[in-house]
Amino acid sequence: MVMFQGKMTILGLLQRLAVRMTPQFTLATSASPPSPTTTRVLFTPFLHLNLRSSTTLTSTTMSAANPATTPLDSIFKQKKLLRTKVKKELKSMDPTLRSQEDDAIQNIVLEAPWFKSCKRLCAYISCGALREVDTAKILSQILKNSGQDDHSQVRKKLYVPRVEDKNSYMRMLNISRMDDLVANSMNILEPASCDAEGNERENVMFANEPVDLFILPGLAFDKSGRRLGRGGGYYDTFLTKYQELAEDRNWKKPLFVALSYSVQILEDGVIPLTPNDVPVDALVSSSGFIPINPLANKMCS
Repeated sequence: MVMFQGKMTILGLLQRLAVRMTPQFTLATSASPPSPTTTRVLFTPFLHLNLRSSTTLTSTTMSAANPATTPLDSIFKQKKLLRTKVKKELKSMDPTLRSQEDDAIQNIVLEAPWFKSCKRLCAYISCGALREVDTAKILSQILKNSGQDDHSQVRKKLYVPRVEDKNSYMRMLNISRMDDLVANSMNILEPASCDAEGNERENVMFANEPVDLFILPGLAFDKSGRRLGRGGGYYDTFLTKYQELAEDRNWKKPLFVALSYSVQILEDGVIPLTPNDVPVDALVSSSGFIPINPLANKMCS
């Protein structure tokens, strides 16, 4: 009789324990929970794994959706804002003033000793829609004298840009007349890959002789040599490659001269820089030639 009561007592304790465990499980899970024994084995690790997985997924998702801002992200944002501001200034520039500055800038270039003495140069073809400083007069003068000797300047070989793709790839190809230029998809003049006879135009990167001068466009500049482009990276990429080529061949560094309207010259330090930005050696504005470094000072003397 005592033994039976003992068994009943033990059984009662187990039932009471089961009753106490069941509500805890029910609160944490859905209806129809497994047995208490199964609950003790599976419930704790299952919950633990789900919490860890949920935390990891949430962290990854948040990182993808809101990546940490890097210094370069901040610089690109500053450049974008500055481009908007300068474009607005250019758009509001009086057409008569712009025409006067175009003439003054080109005349300064044509009369400069560093221009007259150069034998090979790269120059951009101005685009009115982009409100770039006009280069038509400069290009016309170069091509006019490219096939004959002139007492005022040496014969010159001209290379102009051709954009090949949207990955900052641009070539500089030789032309001998303005008819060598055709309008691209954006209505910007550039040289065809081949001449009228079907021969490939000479690429300056494969030329046997160095370039003396680059006449460069840009959206904004300062008097310390910083240049703000339009965001494509074409000129910075090309100038970097050409400088590497010149160094490999022991050629002297060409002079990088940018043409600028007065409203495009900003205070020093306003233009943010990235490691890929290539500075210019000098500026030409309607006010005159602005040397920036010793190379420019030497070339203009």
